[in-house]
This record gives sequence, structure tokens and C-alpha cells, in this order.
Amino acid sequence: MIRVDLRSDTVTHPSPEMRQAMYEAELGDDVYGDDPTVNKLQERAAELLGKEAGLFVTSGTQGNLVSILSHARRGDEVLVGDQCHIMNNEAGGTMVLGSVVLYPIKTDDFGFLEPDIIKAAVKPRDYHKPPTRLLTLENTHNASSGRAINAEQMKAMADAGHEKGLSVHLDGARIFNAAVALDVPASDLTEHVDSATFCLSKGLSCPIGSVVVGSKDFIQEADRWRKMLGAGMRQVGIVAAAGLVALDTMIDRMQEDHDQARHMASRMAEMHGISVDPERIQTNIVRFGVPAHKGDEIAARLKEEGVYINGGDSDLRVVTHYGVSEQDYDFALVALDRVMIAIA
Repeated sequence: MIRVDLRSDTVTHPSPEMRQAMYEAELGDDVYGDDPTVNKLQERAAELLGKEAGLFVTSGTQGNLVSILSHARRGDEVLVGDQCHIMNNEAGGTMVLGSVVLYPIKTDDFGFLEPDIIKAAVKPRDYHKPPTRLLTLENTHNASSGRAINAEQMKAMADAGHEKGLSVHLDGARIFNAAVALDVPASDLTEHVDSATFCLSKGLSCPIGSVVVGSKDFIQEADRWRKMLGAGMRQVGIVAAAGLVALDTMIDRMQEDHDQARHMASRMAEMHGISVDPERIQTNIVRFGVPAHKGDEIAARLKEEGVYINGGDSDLRVVTHYGVSEQDYDFALVALDRVMIAIA
């Protein structure tokens, strides 16, 4: 039985206010563009991120996929960070369905791509090489313990791509976590990219969905790709309604998740066998090291105590989120301490 689920913020449930809004949502056929609730969500998302238009999609993976397919053609090359979600956690969809080439470039420990490395990775015109068409960025950066990349860094990376003639797409699944951590409007972090996605079903706690934003022409093309992927949805305002509530009520409360993540990291740093730097924790993701080949055993033992986390060889992750109480976090920490002593 799950007592505390810290595997991801995707395990969140909608708030009572979201459930009520879903029940009362005004609906229409979204394939015809007639769902007023979806239209409001798309407009609100575009406004928050400083773009012309938005498109509701089923997931962050789908949002990134339709964005890449809209920017790049078959045989084009897309520059990605070597530790990014698009490269490592989206089932190779861009390569399988888009026939694009992903070219990984070095990511630093904070999720940043050095502008000089970006520019050096762009291929010269040569029939032997795929033309480099797109640069993708990620903020917050999942593999870097949810690091928030500031507006100046975002501009530097995007400018490097634009200088070489590339379009720039942002995987902003947790962009509002970044905005809260940096105390800036989310639009400051998306100002210099051509398109962006953000997830509704992570820290925003909706049951489903993501939104893609960009220019009107770009969104029109992304909508065509969404349809080709079989994701044209009908009376989908029933879930979009939760997104509208989330954008009004869930962004500011993310600070609570960030505070809990730092608290957890501080407590973990005192435990036997755990390696973690609390000062690195900015948002709601805590990655921590454990002895080699012990990660899966630790996760399994915690599961027996009702605490669910993501396993691995020696790198584990917990994610703080809506719906978990201070007592739940304390329960998880006590259980983790007990497990670490037991495996010593």
C-alpha cells in the first residue's frame, strides 16, 4: 500500500476546485476549434509565456514531438543536451516518427549548454551531413536535480542557436517551478525561444495534458501534426478546465514543494551512505547518491514500508508535490534513514 509516493509530481491528483471546474466545464468539439474551455486555456497559456498562441496536447512528450516535427523536416538534425529528457526519456519518438537526427551536446552540471559548444555543433553546408535545423533546451533540468536556468542563461543559449540560423524549442515541462524558484514571470524564461511546452500534470497537479506555445503559424503547423498523431480530441474541455484552475491556483504554491525538497535534502545529507548537496536544490527534485548497486534494493525496501521512490543503481530521485503533508515527508525520511542503516 502506498503511504507516501515521491516517484514524481505526475502522481498528483486534481484539487477539489479542479474537480468542480471539470464537472461544470463548458464543452465543444475541439477538433473544430469549438471547445470554449480549451480555447481559454490555450489563450491563457500563451499569455503567461509571452507567445501568440497555444495548443493543448495530451502530454509533454507529445508536445515536444509536435514541436520538433513542426520545426524540422525528415533528415534534419536537432541539437539536444546529452542529459535532456527529449534525448533520454521520450522513447526515441522524434527519430522514429520524425526521421530527424538527434545530436547530443555536452550539458554542464547545472543543465546549461555553453553557447560556444552550441555554435560549434552546427554543421556546415555539406551534402554528406544532415542540415542542423533546431536547438532544444530544458528548464527546469530534470537530470540536474531540477535546476532552474535563469533568463540571462536562456537568452545566451537561444541567441547562440539563432545566430547560427536555428529555431529554438524549450522543453519547459516544469517552467513554472523555474519561474517560482527564480522569482520571475515565466515569460522572462521563454522570451527568447521560438516555442515551448509545459506540463499541466506535474507540479500543476492536473490529471492530464500539456500546452505548446509559439507563433500563430507555428501552432497551426503543430496542430496539423497533433492530428496526424491521432491526438485531435473532442470535448476535451472537461480536462482543460483543470488546467485553467491550476494556472490560477497552483503556481505560487510550488514554493511549498521547493521548501520541502530542500528540507528533505538537508535531512538526507545527515544520513549514513547518502551523498547529496542541499545547496544545489532549487525546485522540487532531489537526486541523491547511494552506495553502488544498492539503489534498487533501497527503493524496494522503502516500498515495503509504503514509501515509493524511483530506483536506480546508485542515483535515486524523490520529487515533492501537492498532496503530500509534512507528516508524510517526515514518515518517508524516517523510513529512508532506517533503510540506509539496515543496508550498511
